[in-house]
Amino acid sequence: MAPKRGVKAPAAAKKKVPKVVNPLFEKRPKQFGIGGALPPKKDLHRFVKWPKVVRIQRQRRVLKQRLKVPPALNQFTKTLDKNLASNLFKMLLKYRPEDKAAKKERLLKKAQAEAEGKTVEVKKPIVVKYGINHVTYLIEQQSKAQLVVIAHDVDPIELVVWLPALCRKMNIPYAIVKGKARLGAIVHQKTATALCLTSVKNEDKMEFSKIVEAVKANFNDKFDEYRRQWGGGIMGTKSQAKTKAKEKLMAKEAAQRLT
Repeated sequence: MAPKRGVKAPAAAKKKVPKVVNPLFEKRPKQFGIGGALPPKKDLHRFVKWPKVVRIQRQRRVLKQRLKVPPALNQFTKTLDKNLASNLFKMLLKYRPEDKAAKKERLLKKAQAEAEGKTVEVKKPIVVKYGINHVTYLIEQQSKAQLVVIAHDVDPIELVVWLPALCRKMNIPYAIVKGKARLGAIVHQKTATALCLTSVKNEDKMEFSKIVEAVKANFNDKFDEYRRQWGGGIMGTKSQAKTKAKEKLMAKEAAQRLT
């Protein structure tokens, strides 16, 4: 008898193939209950309660991306490129000021020489100048400062926000580099907002002139361009996806109207 219409014929029963089990490898499933096996490691990054300092840093970074950043602050996002920055820091390391131990040793030698009745000739060393007030004074003197290096991550930024404009006014080459801790390491401090070179040795003059030319091309010559560039205005991935979908829908509706 033929099967009725609309009723499926019973499917042929599949033969169960017996699974070949290797007797050498015994199956031992893990029990993840209390006192059992340790659970597999998960990425708990999103569930971590980060320190307040870290949270503030991240929130500030996101806000700077979302909100419109004025040109005066946005110029600090345009830092010196990696190769040129490494050459600049190599140069600055040659002119590190003496640390406490070296100063103590120098003064001790001077005192011993004076006790013996010898005259000690003191030659002023060529070193990197630091400290925002001292650097500002050297820039204002015009003839003294030859290159100014500013950190990009100074907090509060108001400490150095006016410094690029002053350097350009006084026609002194300046560079914005990453970051304040790296500058601080050169002058035996935790951080440094700005460094300044007043002169270099004769053997380094050729290399120094190349660095100054590159710095001028990247910062001093582009000052007017950076003065008009606003930053920020970058929305999150969810907002971008929503706007894209909205634009797609509007384009579809416009195409339907035309047909």
